[in-house]
Amino acid sequence: MARCGGLEVEAVEDDDEYAKLVRRMNPPRVVIDNDSCDNATVIRVDRVKKHGILLEAVQVLVDLKLVITKAYISSDGNWFMDVFNVTDQDGNKVKSKEVTDCIKKCLESEDYDLLPPASSAAPSEETTCIELTGTDRPGLLSEVCAVLASLSCNIVKAEVWTHDKRAAAVIDITDEASGLPIRDAGRLSQLQELLCNVMQGDSNCDGEGAAKKGSTAVSLGAANAERRLHRLMLDDGEERSGCAVKPKAKVVVMDCTERRYTVVILRCRDRPRLLFDTLCALTDLHYVIFHGTVDAEGGSSKEAYQEYYVRHVDGHPVRSDAERLRLVRALEAAVERRSSDGLELEVKTEDRAGLLSEITRVFRENSLSIIRAVITTKDGEADDTFYVSDAYGNPVDAKVMDSLSKQLGHAVLRVKSNSLAAIKRAEDGGGGGAASILGNLLKGSFQGFRVIRSYS
Repeated sequence: MARCGGLEVEAVEDDDEYAKLVRRMNPPRVVIDNDSCDNATVIRVDRVKKHGILLEAVQVLVDLKLVITKAYISSDGNWFMDVFNVTDQDGNKVKSKEVTDCIKKCLESEDYDLLPPASSAAPSEETTCIELTGTDRPGLLSEVCAVLASLSCNIVKAEVWTHDKRAAAVIDITDEASGLPIRDAGRLSQLQELLCNVMQGDSNCDGEGAAKKGSTAVSLGAANAERRLHRLMLDDGEERSGCAVKPKAKVVVMDCTERRYTVVILRCRDRPRLLFDTLCALTDLHYVIFHGTVDAEGGSSKEAYQEYYVRHVDGHPVRSDAERLRLVRALEAAVERRSSDGLELEVKTEDRAGLLSEITRVFRENSLSIIRAVITTKDGEADDTFYVSDAYGNPVDAKVMDSLSKQLGHAVLRVKSNSLAAIKRAEDGGGGGAASILGNLLKGSFQGFRVIRSYS
């Protein structure tokens, strides 16, 4: 047995050396072409194939805030070939040399770590990262922020997602006094225990901090927050809980028996980072895409179409109805997690200790439920975006917005929804509707109020 084991290790090492030789003889190649297409920049990527390579390429592009309008994927054999048609957010070709150089540098690198130089993410070694999962409930984020504030932790950045009664968060913190990562084992243990209690609700953590209804993990730095959130919600067993809510994506999974592929077709309303989200689902479920077509031009319908020929990493297509159903639900969830229906609010003000705890407390006291949140701080400024509804998932009442304007008078707040439809009109004679809100906010202590286009 020992000898067999030794031979097996040697074979693996030989395979690794052969793979390294192939990569050296065939280095990654990226061609950026602004001439062959009238309305987009064409990016051609040729690389030796490995699991997750397509997701890596897409993440480079979306992190640079580029819009992928079309893609053609082929990776038979040992070679990955892909063509992306991309534009900037205004629909123009990519002419910036800084951006094109960054694309080539990232996609031609063998050591790319899913954090391109242009990313706004803080270096992982500068923060302590906390990952949370649990059952969603009104006021949950407020409770988490209160715990962190009580332990003198400063939130540098965070992302919070909720879907199908589950919540997940990736939060980067530092010590409030020193601004350095928190490394004290006793303090980290206390932090994990208190957050575990919050995520558990009425349940208790076991001796190792594991949770029946929620969990926490603490580390020095982590991978891309959005990648981790997709992974956390999948690991958390998120699935559609038998409710009658119509999914926002139409997903069809079919057999291609003669080629031993499974064909996955997805149609839904287009939005930024949609391709990234669906590729996260396929990658996290360990499917390999051999061929694919993506069309997100859509015209007036703004519909996105994605078609993939896939196999599991074990080489087999989908083999059971249960596996097929799980794949469909995972793709539906990947589309929905970022498609927030709530009112989008941006709070922008000078950062200070306990600011996020105060903002979320005000939301909770006004019976607002946070559907999704993106928290960032830079150069002493806080720029926080919240997607909110009332506690029952309904549009926000006009009176609640009026109350917020009085309680958060120190902050700069903007309503970023593309319409005010997410604000529920008050009853006649009860204080006015959306128009009244606009007047109240302009007269009140909020500053810089304006309605802008939302992409989420």
